[in-house]
Amino acid sequence: MSFMGGWNNAANQSVNMQNMAMAEQELEMVSDLFNRIVSSCHEKCIPKTYIEGDLNKGEAVCIDRCVGKFFEVNKSVGTKLQQMSGAGLPM
Repeated sequence: MSFMGGWNNAANQSVNMQNMAMAEQELEMVSDLFNRIVSSCHEKCIPKTYIEGDLNKGEAVCIDRCVGKFFEVNKSVGTKLQQMSGAGLPM
């Protein structure tokens, strides 16, 4: 059997399917995070009635801060969960 194919092909397909499933799950998680950021920051920073087609300076600054805070909190929660799981504490 050749080194590149043969009996090892089934194992490679299994690994590729696992990688594909993990990539799909990660894409779903990133899409969900993006949608939550858009929804939350839009609700907080942009009035219900649009006056202008573009964001004004106040709205842009609000959105920038909102997204920054969202990522900072997400990072802090992720770090805390890693610490808890490393210490064997229940999450």
